[in-house]
Amino acid sequence: MTDQRTVPSVFVNQVHVGGCDRTFQAHRSGLLQKLLQEGSQYDYDLVVIGGGSGGLACAKEAATLGRKVMVLDFVAPSPQGTSWGLGGTCVNVGCIPKKLMHQAALLGQALCDSRKFGWEYSQQVKHSWERMTEAVQNHIGSLNWGHRLSLREKGVAYVNSYGEFVEHHRIKATNRKGQETNYTAAKFVIATGERPRYLGIPGDREHCITSDDLFSLPYCPGRTLVVGASYVALECAGFLAGVGLDVTVMVRSILLRGFDREMAEKVGAYMEQHGVRFLRKFVPLAIQQLEKGSPGKLKVLAQSTEGPETVEDVFNTVLLAVGRDSCTKNMGLEKIGVEVSQTSGRVPVSDEEQTNVPYVYAIGDVAEGRPQLTPVATRAGRLLARRLFGASTEKCDYTNVPTTVFTPLEYGCCGLSEEEAVEVYKKENLEVYHTLFWPLEWTVAGRDPNTCYAKILCSRLDRGRVIGFHVLGPSAGEVTQGFAAAMKCGLTKQQLDGTIGIHPTCGEVFTTLDATKSSGLDAAQGAC
Repeated sequence: MTDQRTVPSVFVNQVHVGGCDRTFQAHRSGLLQKLLQEGSQYDYDLVVIGGGSGGLACAKEAATLGRKVMVLDFVAPSPQGTSWGLGGTCVNVGCIPKKLMHQAALLGQALCDSRKFGWEYSQQVKHSWERMTEAVQNHIGSLNWGHRLSLREKGVAYVNSYGEFVEHHRIKATNRKGQETNYTAAKFVIATGERPRYLGIPGDREHCITSDDLFSLPYCPGRTLVVGASYVALECAGFLAGVGLDVTVMVRSILLRGFDREMAEKVGAYMEQHGVRFLRKFVPLAIQQLEKGSPGKLKVLAQSTEGPETVEDVFNTVLLAVGRDSCTKNMGLEKIGVEVSQTSGRVPVSDEEQTNVPYVYAIGDVAEGRPQLTPVATRAGRLLARRLFGASTEKCDYTNVPTTVFTPLEYGCCGLSEEEAVEVYKKENLEVYHTLFWPLEWTVAGRDPNTCYAKILCSRLDRGRVIGFHVLGPSAGEVTQGFAAAMKCGLTKQQLDGTIGIHPTCGEVFTTLDATKSSGLDAAQGAC
């Protein structure tokens, strides 16, 4: 049962604690006392509210530890009527369909490149939006089913109902038919995530779509206006342009807020050079429907953020990507005293994901101050379950979390942006190494030389330790993942210099960085 080959083998309330050392450790940390105090006065040991990546990971781990667990998951339809199955934002309307549609755009570019490599084809090449979305949705459907099957196999009760606290340790679950059922639990985990924000202007909810709707849109969106400059906005604009659509991005202030400014502007410049129009320093005032259809026609009135200037234009589709709001309203959190941030709508938590109400925890995008990324929620959920039920005391480490923006030219990063590094370490204590580079695959294809870019930020106060890693180029996510592991181990510039690169790859440029920003040397790369 436990794979433990020594004695004693200690169980408390059907939960395996471990041997002598682990039992003493659990006693010192207070976990043993918690286990001993727990009784069977509740319907469940744990109720998880939200069936996304974090919630599912937490629920399944708790069930593996022998606990009685329920998952409540309910997707309120978007204003356009879109809803989906189990798995949360990532599976249904986020990472998975986004990456697949990004791949569709990359394949289009590869078709263009292939002629230079000797491929000959005479038939007309065109893209079918309907065929792409059907294939993407079929894959998502298989993932939905896989999650349901996994919960069933682990003995987790799955209830497709909306959860609302009615009193301490009691929650009301309301299904689509309005039927209500009450459940009690010793502990609760809030993992409800976020949903796209609307602008609150005339016509936005009636006529605009968001990322909740785009990936299952049954018709080609046609000429599209993307409102926003977040990674969601730029990723969607990128793959829409990549499959041949006319795309405009309306930007209120800056691109990719929260990311390295130099890298963000390079992302925007590349997109602009490859057909995406940017309308900067403008915000929409109203959306008016001119014609119904699939797609129809929408007139957009926008105003400059720097003066009285206004512009009008007509689009087939308007996609809003102006941020996301936490799903904490109408959950009855005020009835049990759970604190919610008045500014962000998120739930403040301790370093153990505990809210101000001791038996309620929050993970993922809904938790205040946490990186809003699927792998973060998954790890936090799994570790939380282990701590709650005596298997571990390990906390989730939120430092140096890597991520990638899947724009046409991908941007991967880990650690600090250059602006953050200057603020924390001061400019005189930093050394910034950088280089432009030209992937070998791009040379024969005749694609832009010296467009891709690599940059690391090193601390002079700590043996040249790498505190920021940034790469703009093909497969940036694949490149960044390995360097993120190295940064966890305290990677230094000296260690990078001593690493033999794999030739010819994009990642090898980080083993040969010699130009620093302070030196003023040209960052352009010469021949191989």
